[in-house]
Amino acid sequence: MSGDPRACGVLLHPTALPGTPACGSFGAAARDWIDLLAAEGVGVWQLLPLAPTDGTGSPYSSPSGSALNPWLIDADDLVVDGLITAADRDALPTGPEDHLDPGAAGARAAAIATALARGWAEQPPERRAAFDRWEERQRFWLVDHCRFMVIRRLQDGRPWWEWPEPLARRQPAALRALVDARSQALQEEALLQWQLQVQWGRLQERAHRQGVRLVGDLPFYVAHDSADVWSQRRLFSLRAGGGLVEQSGVPPDYFSATGQLWGTPVYRWWVHRLTGFRWWLRRLQRQLELMDLLRLDHFRALEAYWSVPGADATAEHGSWRPSPGAALLGGLRSRCRRQGRLLPGGRLPLIAEDLGVITPAVEALRDRFALPGMKILQFAFDGNDDNPYLPANYSGSRWVVYTGTHDNATSLGWWRDLDDGARGRVAAVVGAEVRAPSWQLLEVALASPADLAVVPLQDLLELGDEARFNTPGTIEGNWSWRLSRPVSALAGPLQGFGAMAARYGRGRGAAAGAGAGAGGG
Repeated sequence: MSGDPRACGVLLHPTALPGTPACGSFGAAARDWIDLLAAEGVGVWQLLPLAPTDGTGSPYSSPSGSALNPWLIDADDLVVDGLITAADRDALPTGPEDHLDPGAAGARAAAIATALARGWAEQPPERRAAFDRWEERQRFWLVDHCRFMVIRRLQDGRPWWEWPEPLARRQPAALRALVDARSQALQEEALLQWQLQVQWGRLQERAHRQGVRLVGDLPFYVAHDSADVWSQRRLFSLRAGGGLVEQSGVPPDYFSATGQLWGTPVYRWWVHRLTGFRWWLRRLQRQLELMDLLRLDHFRALEAYWSVPGADATAEHGSWRPSPGAALLGGLRSRCRRQGRLLPGGRLPLIAEDLGVITPAVEALRDRFALPGMKILQFAFDGNDDNPYLPANYSGSRWVVYTGTHDNATSLGWWRDLDDGARGRVAAVVGAEVRAPSWQLLEVALASPADLAVVPLQDLLELGDEARFNTPGTIEGNWSWRLSRPVSALAGPLQGFGAMAARYGRGRGAAAGAGAGAGGG
């Protein structure tokens, strides 16, 4: 990252955008948001995974790792494009606008899919041909995604290993019967995904025209109950009946005596090696078509992963197993080189989420491929002078620094919970009395050596933990926060952010080179 312009960005997931029922969308508010970032010289928009969510609303445990979240489809734009009628839009289920409502968002998406298919026969031939071309290009994931979602509804949401055996085992006759009996439902799923990508593609074009780079997020593991695992069982550590042989997690530590158990299948890396990492490379390529840069969550598992027996209820009895991360990243670098997707200096368009207890071997893998790591300022004030999250201790500039991430308290909420000693340490780093913790912590980030400084929108708005996006280890109340004001009302905070960033050599003119440092939390 050395030599790249210093840049700044904002973390905001599109589900939190305002102005639409039940959930933010890829529509007008997203366009206004990109325009506002560009107007104030903020060169990076960082997002969480755009995939469909699990039952808790989490985009990190998706039923389909390559699909886009149907909740984000914008009905108004579909009307403008002539794909559904105004009457279709006006008949859609409604929902609240002050928070994300998964039930209402899902109902709206299902009704939109039905409306798309209902009017499809009347669409002009060139549009139908464009869909056919897109469907063929995305076939490697789209066919199984559509089948999986349709069968899942027919099976009342049961996980795939509880489906009738012919469907669970993907017997050809059962899949042919599905296509024959449910062709309309399968087409609805495909049309919905197509229009999601069309709408997202327009946002990409708008962002690129204005010098705003889009930074995505890729979970390391995929959900057990997902189209990916159902369709590619041999790539995962599964029993014949679909149960887990080994599952993912992290070992016991200071924060948890039993560790964390994630319940996703670990990879059969030897099979991935035999296939030349084909599934992984396609997965990464798909995401890099959607984003300029990609934060790889749980990066340390590319060096070694914690494998827990599938029947265990805690992560205590797992063990570290080696991963072929260097071979995988080398293959990705070769593919990106052929496609002209490498960053200046031949770097991969990836960011390493290297938080937590990271070993020298993990750091060596990250540095071998010159990937930027992450620094979280909320972690910097434990009283140790050698704390690696203190800006004075950053080695070089190849870092992305955050005030906090989607998994942290807001900076105001974090400040309110600090004891007097920690508050004194913050004041010492800030160099003044702390009166506006969110903005003063942001200034520390902007002044740091890191190539990119990213702030969650909640911190720009000086919101407390009522606006927290996610609390790890909990289920209720997560992922639902939404903006309560129109995007245009954010001009003041964004202008202040842009002006402060410019004082530290970030902002206007820096976005073109921000890619080497962009990341997400």
